[in-house]
Amino acid sequence: MNHLTTFILILFITSCSGKGSPSLSNENEIQEDVNKKVEVKKIIVGAERTALHLPILAGKNIAVVVNQTSVIGETHLVDSLQKLGISIKKIYAPEHGFRGKADAGEHVVDGIDEKSGLPVVSLYGKKRKPAKEDLAGIDLIVFDVQDVGARFYTFISTMSYMMEACAENGIDFIVLDRPNPLGHYIDGPILNPEYSSFVGLHPIPVVHGMTMGEYAQMVNGEGWLVNGIKCNLSVIKCENYDHQIFYELPINPSPNLPNMRAIYLYPSICFFEGTEASEGRGTNKQFQVFGSPNYINTDFKFTPVSMPGAKYPKHENELCHGFDLSSLTIQELQNEKSLQINYLIDFYHNYPDKNKFFLENLFFDKLAGGDVLRKQIIAGKSENEIKEGWVEGLNNFKLIREKYLLYSDFE
Repeated sequence: MNHLTTFILILFITSCSGKGSPSLSNENEIQEDVNKKVEVKKIIVGAERTALHLPILAGKNIAVVVNQTSVIGETHLVDSLQKLGISIKKIYAPEHGFRGKADAGEHVVDGIDEKSGLPVVSLYGKKRKPAKEDLAGIDLIVFDVQDVGARFYTFISTMSYMMEACAENGIDFIVLDRPNPLGHYIDGPILNPEYSSFVGLHPIPVVHGMTMGEYAQMVNGEGWLVNGIKCNLSVIKCENYDHQIFYELPINPSPNLPNMRAIYLYPSICFFEGTEASEGRGTNKQFQVFGSPNYINTDFKFTPVSMPGAKYPKHENELCHGFDLSSLTIQELQNEKSLQINYLIDFYHNYPDKNKFFLENLFFDKLAGGDVLRKQIIAGKSENEIKEGWVEGLNNFKLIREKYLLYSDFE
């Protein structure tokens, strides 16, 4: 009999005799003590892992795609890298600008950042993609922007265009990854490439369940850049993150996503931007309320007003009748793990003038990634009937997505 067999036999005899074996109540108490002692490891985002990315940046002329979320601790990435001797030559600003103060849809202008003295080139003004002259003398682009995980949130489109520019000009591209607050599920219609736009470039669902780093790998690997060109891509992963973790953003990603409730509701409520209804811009409950002056009377009312981050909101200074979702708990929203399109369906069915519900410019179709969802709602399809049509596309997407995951997936 070897030592291992002897050890197992002793354990077996001890457990059978009951000696040293705790009662069920004691086991529960022990487990509770263990749970209390389990340390929740802090998520370390890619920007904070300087030991990994500084050797890549050292000795090169660097440009960065950043905004107010691009921080190491409480210090902006640009300031941190400059103090560490990294040669930053230029800042590229996405929607809402370098400091994150511009309205949604408002053009961001070129300029000089007062604190760093660096030139700022807008990627949300006259152009979405940097011109060749904008990239002159640059060896490597650093991308560090907090995403929220929805297809129509434009930061992923900015990243795609920047990857494309890097591929065309022989410039390296590195993503300092950050967690996806909606990375715990996948849902929505797959974008029809015929409806490709800045609010949806590639054939992915509304909620894609990927970090920026994972998505960059997919764009590169699937040949979605123009003419199938490839970008020389590197990703600095987050540490202690996986897709089952509910990550709370430390900094608001844009002016109209003020809290986690708004972020969780955003993929469902954003569809109202393509309709006559307000999605809450111009209130202090953006993407947590929706309504219209033309809707049937409801108990809840709100009046959008012009404010920083929401100049000239839809139905400015008009009393809107609608619904308030701000009482939903964070736990409830985390447990949903799906788009809630009944908000949209029910509002349409109770809207008095259905011919004017969807905006004439059909921006709704760009948000939805095609005209199918709008036509289904008009035809009176139920949420279940609509979602049944998404299953095949989502299953195919999951197979593609799996190839590019950097973190353990949700169940």
